[in-house]
Amino acid sequence: MAITEQQVQAALKELTDPNTGKDYVTGKEARNIKIDGDNVSLDILLGYPAKTQVEPIRRQVIARLKTIPGIGSVTANVTIKIVSHAVQRGVKLIPGVKNIIAVASGKGGVGKSTTAVNLALALAAEGASVGMLDADIYGPSQPTMLGIAGRPESRDGKSLEPMEGHGIQAMSIGFLIDVETPMVWRGPMVTQALEQLLNETKWRDIDYLVVDLPPGTGDIQLTLAQRVPVTGAIIVTTPQDIALMDARKGLKMFEKVNIPILGIVENMSLHICSKCGHEEHIFGAGGGERMSKDYGIELLGALPLDIRIREQTDSGKPTVVTDPDGRVAEIYRQIARRVAVKIAEKQQDHSAAFPKIVVQNT
Repeated sequence: MAITEQQVQAALKELTDPNTGKDYVTGKEARNIKIDGDNVSLDILLGYPAKTQVEPIRRQVIARLKTIPGIGSVTANVTIKIVSHAVQRGVKLIPGVKNIIAVASGKGGVGKSTTAVNLALALAAEGASVGMLDADIYGPSQPTMLGIAGRPESRDGKSLEPMEGHGIQAMSIGFLIDVETPMVWRGPMVTQALEQLLNETKWRDIDYLVVDLPPGTGDIQLTLAQRVPVTGAIIVTTPQDIALMDARKGLKMFEKVNIPILGIVENMSLHICSKCGHEEHIFGAGGGERMSKDYGIELLGALPLDIRIREQTDSGKPTVVTDPDGRVAEIYRQIARRVAVKIAEKQQDHSAAFPKIVVQNT
């Protein structure tokens, strides 16, 4: 008896994609099922970067299909395709950029920039083309964190070529000014600088542009909401009550301006003593979890308070690059995959598919 497509579909329905939590049929990831006698071939199309997961997913699918009675050879081809997703109404996409992820916090000192850079590097480690925009005009830290020195070039005299570090494209006001120079600017100048950095950089075919925002809910955040095509935002907090109060304000601001919140990252959730291994919740416990329950928003991950995260980032070689096989890098990669899955589940952007309507007098 020949193998039927129903048998293959039924087997695939019993498997769960470890990143989406859905089976491969419901998640519309199983494609092009071909049956030739007893032999089966199919494609698994992932809408998020998951380079480290491709082989385990392929093996998982083959192993399950091999249990179908009478089946011959099984070929599974796992590929990744990242597309542009919908943004705020009336805001145009930026050439060369498919999706923009804003990383925000209500207050400073919660490790937002460290989270942003490691998230960007984790997305790149999973196979995505990634850019980093340092939107903190007053306190740009990404040049240091990415270990990039020098000034950006302008080949056409109008736009800037992005700088590169650890395989990701980057732009920051920090590349254009002296390290010691304070930015004594009023709000309108700051927002204009952000728009120029974003729109006048020649981003090259980026799947995800991570924007490291300054803390708070001021001019830059409003400009971002009104004029920048943001796919979704991530809120970074610590378990401390004061940080959570401010994180809630940041969350509500994005809700007001109709930018979807992709999730919350809790930083410094647990301290592990480097001498004795004793674990302690220095900043309190469970704050991010409570906030995620209160607002129905996913807690993407919790990171420990670890001196190495700080040392590695300060030296220009963040954790995901320095210790790619370590526990902390794996947490960052899990967060990156969840963020990418949440974006993949959003409505696609079809603005480029619509014809331009031109009204002419005839």
